[in-house]
Amino acid sequence: VYREQFESQKDRWQVPPVMEELKSEARRRGLWNLFLPAESGLTVLEYAMMAEVTGRSPQIAPTAINCSAPDTGNMEVLHMYGSTAQKKQWLEPLLDGQIRSCFCMTEPDVASSDATNMQLEMVRDGDYYVLNGKKWWSSGAGDPKCRIAIVMGRTGQADGARHTQHSMILVPMDTPGVVKVRPLTVYGYDDAPHGHFEVHFNDVRVPSDNLILGAF
Repeated sequence: VYREQFESQKDRWQVPPVMEELKSEARRRGLWNLFLPAESGLTVLEYAMMAEVTGRSPQIAPTAINCSAPDTGNMEVLHMYGSTAQKKQWLEPLLDGQIRSCFCMTEPDVASSDATNMQLEMVRDGDYYVLNGKKWWSSGAGDPKCRIAIVMGRTGQADGARHTQHSMILVPMDTPGVVKVRPLTVYGYDDAPHGHFEVHFNDVRVPSDNLILGAF
């Protein structure tokens, strides 16, 4: 059914309606947020066995039980390190499956396997940070429910210690200056409607309170 609905859609970047039905059924059966021990009561080992099974249907099963990347990692970050306000605004709707998220770390102009190379600048301006830079392979950015990005950028001085230059900040995807440039492909496949996008940040202003666990 999922495949039939997806292939019949005019817009490939919309999630087939059956997904919401699957999510409702998963919640009814208690198969929800299994990745997070504080929510599910499962150990990491127990969840690993569940993930092995759901991984057989990578486009459907993880999303249906609210256990799909990058949301899982982003929710874990907010659960462990987010402020009370950040949890209320972003973690709760993520845990509820109302919204999706993306993670913006990798950049086109540097060897991004080493996170100390990240060049996107986050400059303090009063009660705000102004972001300028490029990211790509931002998984999940194509989803129509993607509302928030965790963005890694440089807040420290370029001539400072390499491992004390970078911080992460929450950036709503509808913030002026956030531009989804294009979906990237692997062997011609764009992984719609999830997608892995090139995203540019052009003078993007976000409140300093959006920093996760402070800045270097």
